[in-house]
Amino acid sequence: MDQLQALLNDSLIRTEHVENAAIIDIKERKVCASTFGFNVPPENALNLIYAFYKNLLQVRRGGLCFKEKYYKCVRADEHSIYLQNVHGGLIVVKTKTFILVATYRVGMYPSVCVEAVEKL
Repeated sequence: MDQLQALLNDSLIRTEHVENAAIIDIKERKVCASTFGFNVPPENALNLIYAFYKNLLQVRRGGLCFKEKYYKCVRADEHSIYLQNVHGGLIVVKTKTFILVATYRVGMYPSVCVEAVEKL
Protein backbone atom coordinates (compact mmCIF):
# COMPACT_ATOMS: atom_id res chain seq x y z
CA MET A 1 0.00 0.00 0.00
CA ASP A 2 2.82 2.43 0.81
CA GLN A 3 4.36 1.75 -2.60
CA LEU A 4 1.09 2.51 -4.34
CA GLN A 5 0.70 5.75 -2.40
CA ALA A 6 4.26 6.71 -3.31
CA LEU A 7 3.50 5.93 -6.95
CA LEU A 8 0.43 8.17 -6.88
CA ASN A 9 2.40 11.00 -5.31
CA ASP A 10 5.46 10.66 -7.52
CA SER A 11 3.69 10.04 -10.82
CA LEU A 12 0.58 12.18 -10.48
CA ILE A 13 0.58 14.72 -7.67
CA ARG A 14 4.03 16.03 -8.53
CA THR A 15 2.85 16.86 -12.04
CA GLU A 16 0.79 19.59 -10.33
CA HIS A 17 -2.03 18.83 -12.75
CA VAL A 18 -3.63 16.18 -10.56
CA GLU A 19 -5.18 17.32 -7.30
CA ASN A 20 -6.00 13.95 -5.69
CA ALA A 21 -5.87 10.31 -6.75
CA ALA A 22 -6.88 6.86 -5.57
CA ILE A 23 -6.51 3.28 -6.77
CA ILE A 24 -9.50 0.96 -6.44
CA ASP A 25 -9.03 -2.82 -6.53
CA ILE A 26 -11.82 -4.08 -8.79
CA LYS A 27 -11.91 -7.62 -7.38
CA GLU A 28 -11.85 -6.49 -3.74
CA ARG A 29 -14.21 -3.59 -4.54
CA LYS A 30 -12.36 -1.17 -2.30
CA VAL A 31 -9.73 1.56 -2.32
CA CYS A 32 -6.27 0.10 -1.87
CA ALA A 33 -4.31 3.39 -1.96
CA SER A 34 -4.99 7.10 -2.12
CA THR A 35 -3.18 10.37 -1.82
CA PHE A 36 -3.10 12.02 1.59
CA GLY A 37 -6.52 13.22 2.70
CA PHE A 38 -8.40 11.85 -0.32
CA ASN A 39 -11.15 9.64 1.01
CA VAL A 40 -13.21 7.75 -1.55
CA PRO A 41 -16.33 6.41 0.18
CA PRO A 42 -17.10 2.72 -0.51
CA GLU A 43 -20.30 3.58 -2.40
CA ASN A 44 -18.33 5.90 -4.72
CA ALA A 45 -15.76 3.16 -5.37
CA LEU A 46 -18.57 0.77 -6.30
CA ASN A 47 -20.21 3.39 -8.54
CA LEU A 48 -16.94 3.84 -10.46
CA ILE A 49 -16.58 0.08 -10.94
CA TYR A 50 -20.18 -0.27 -12.11
CA ALA A 51 -19.80 2.75 -14.40
CA PHE A 52 -17.48 0.66 -16.58
CA TYR A 53 -19.24 -2.68 -16.35
CA LYS A 54 -22.92 -1.78 -16.36
CA ASN A 55 -23.54 1.93 -16.87
CA LEU A 56 -21.06 3.29 -19.42
CA LEU A 57 -23.79 4.40 -21.84
CA GLN A 58 -25.70 6.01 -18.97
CA VAL A 59 -22.53 7.81 -17.81
CA ARG A 60 -21.97 9.11 -21.36
CA ARG A 61 -25.48 10.51 -21.46
CA GLY A 62 -26.10 11.59 -17.88
CA GLY A 63 -22.76 12.09 -16.22
CA LEU A 64 -21.80 10.79 -12.80
CA CYS A 65 -22.03 11.80 -9.15
CA PHE A 66 -18.81 11.49 -7.17
CA LYS A 67 -18.40 12.62 -3.58
CA GLU A 68 -21.72 14.49 -3.72
CA LYS A 69 -20.77 16.48 -6.83
CA TYR A 70 -22.24 16.05 -10.29
CA TYR A 71 -19.83 15.71 -13.22
CA LYS A 72 -20.78 15.94 -16.89
CA CYS A 73 -19.21 13.32 -19.16
CA VAL A 74 -16.81 14.72 -21.74
CA ARG A 75 -15.44 11.40 -23.02
CA ALA A 76 -16.02 7.75 -22.17
CA ASP A 77 -14.81 4.46 -23.58
CA GLU A 78 -14.22 0.99 -22.20
CA HIS A 79 -10.96 2.05 -20.51
CA SER A 80 -11.43 5.68 -19.45
CA ILE A 81 -14.01 8.25 -18.42
CA TYR A 82 -13.31 11.98 -18.46
CA LEU A 83 -15.79 14.18 -16.56
CA GLN A 84 -16.01 17.88 -15.68
CA ASN A 85 -17.96 20.35 -13.58
CA VAL A 86 -17.51 24.01 -12.65
CA HIS A 87 -15.04 23.11 -9.88
CA GLY A 88 -12.73 20.92 -11.96
CA GLY A 89 -12.69 17.45 -13.34
CA LEU A 90 -12.55 13.76 -12.70
CA ILE A 91 -10.53 11.23 -14.66
CA VAL A 92 -11.25 7.51 -14.25
CA VAL A 93 -9.09 4.85 -15.93
CA LYS A 94 -9.65 1.08 -15.80
CA THR A 95 -7.06 -1.67 -16.14
CA LYS A 96 -7.65 -5.41 -15.71
CA THR A 97 -7.33 -5.24 -11.93
CA PHE A 98 -7.57 -1.59 -10.89
CA ILE A 99 -9.48 1.61 -11.41
CA LEU A 100 -7.52 4.81 -10.99
CA VAL A 101 -9.49 7.95 -10.18
CA ALA A 102 -7.95 11.41 -10.16
CA THR A 103 -9.31 14.90 -9.66
CA TYR A 104 -8.07 18.25 -10.90
CA ARG A 105 -9.08 21.84 -10.16
CA VAL A 106 -10.31 24.53 -12.51
CA GLY A 107 -7.33 26.24 -14.10
CA MET A 108 -5.35 23.03 -14.47
CA TYR A 109 -4.85 21.56 -17.91
CA PRO A 110 -7.30 18.67 -18.17
CA SER A 111 -5.53 17.13 -21.16
CA VAL A 112 -2.29 16.90 -19.16
CA CYS A 113 -4.18 15.34 -16.24
CA VAL A 114 -5.80 12.78 -18.56
CA GLU A 115 -2.44 11.98 -20.13
CA ALA A 116 -0.68 11.57 -16.76
CA VAL A 117 -3.40 9.27 -15.40
CA GLU A 118 -3.56 7.17 -18.57
CA LYS A 119 0.24 6.78 -18.63
CA LEU A 120 0.30 5.62 -15.01
